Amino acid sequence: MTTPINNRYEFVLLYDVENGNPNGDPDAGNMPRIDPETGYGIVTDVCLKRKVRNYVELVKGDASGYRIYVKEGTPLNQNHADAYIAVGNKVGAKAALPEVGKARQWMCANFFDVRTFGAVMSPGDNCGQVRGPIQINFSRSIDPIIQQEVTITRQTVTKIEDAEKERTMGRKHIVPYGLYRAEGYVSAKLANDATKGTGFSTEDLELFWDALINMFEHDHSAARGKMSARKLVIFKHDSELGNAPSHRLFELVTANKNAQANPPRKYSDYEINVDKTGVPAGVTLIEK
Repeated sequence: MTTPINNRYEFVLLYDVENGNPNGDPDAGNMPRIDPETGYGIVTDVCLKRKVRNYVELVKGDASGYRIYVKEGTPLNQNHADAYIAVGNKVGAKAALPEVGKARQWMCANFFDVRTFGAVMSPGDNCGQVRGPIQINFSRSIDPIIQQEVTITRQTVTKIEDAEKERTMGRKHIVPYGLYRAEGYVSAKLANDATKGTGFSTEDLELFWDALINMFEHDHSAARGKMSARKLVIFKHDSELGNAPSHRLFELVTANKNAQANPPRKYSDYEINVDKTGVPAGVTLIEK
């Protein structure tokens, strides 16, 4: 890890899905998430954060400073106990605020996702709460999506008592095509503040950008279909508090469907525009 970041950032990520389910809704039989009022597709922030975590774990493994806190198979309280042991706190005992602060600092230093996204670490051995410098909005599709249910067959059965059956039937839920837009924020103050900062560094930030660009390449599955990160637009402010409102910067990035593409079936059916002339003073535009 290097020096904590000193610049505010905003970013826009455009990604698409073809014949897959980008984020199933457990309350709707795992159908692709959708806004019932408008028909636009939705992908939650935690879905994208999970992919970022998986990419970082793939790249860094359990390297020092890059462990993953929210990880399958590892109870969160076990990580809290590790922190208490490391800083000399007594596991299972109620710690005073200074001891909680030491544990919090250790968690930020050792877990990438804690110092990036934040975490509530009060259950069990209290390690405090962390407000992460990076926050991501729900993704929303550029146009209304089609929720399609596809029937599939399997040339075997699961139960022994069903052995006389030739096959079993199932269903897959897909979006034939959808282009999604995610917007996010990077707060320098929440990274470098003397008391509340997480220590999120320039090196961490570069790893995060790499994760956004490459996370779908290592997350392919039959359920998710073909998902691709298409464009990442980053707005870097010259100061830690920022030089322009985030909504003004987000409005500079637009995606418009070609008139003849109805409905859109591929990325080339859209025209992506970044209004470089509208970038305010004190803000640098970076395209990846």
